[in-house]
Amino acid sequence: MKTRTETITAGRAQTMAPDRQAFFLLRTVFTVAPILFGLDKFTNILTDWTHYLAPVATSVVPVTPQTFMYIVGVVEIIAGILVAVRPRFGSLLVAVWLLGIVVNLLVLGEYYDVALRDFGLLVGALALNRLAPVGSWRRNR
Repeated sequence: MKTRTETITAGRAQTMAPDRQAFFLLRTVFTVAPILFGLDKFTNILTDWTHYLAPVATSVVPVTPQTFMYIVGVVEIIAGILVAVRPRFGSLLVAVWLLGIVVNLLVLGEYYDVALRDFGLLVGALALNRLAPVGSWRRNR
């Protein structure tokens, strides 16, 4: 048997406006994914991230590819946290970051499928940015 609180919470979720639902979905994804991918830059469990790095990147920033990935990981973790606490600003940081990734992959001349996927994610981050004022405005209700 559901308690009164559970019934009220379930009712609110079902009647939540579509824009608010979209905001929460996008904010959740763009919080969790950058943090997880950022953490993986330190462990390389999912993949060896250095394979996705264009050599020109390490000629501009003279560090080893793995050190470069450590820096990338820190930025991604910060971006994910910013999306959680300041979605309007954090979503723009994620969008710019994804643009950098797309450019890097195009310069690398490989992984065009990943570049296309990341472009789609960039568009999703911009959509979150457009919804963020609505989500932030309604959050205090």
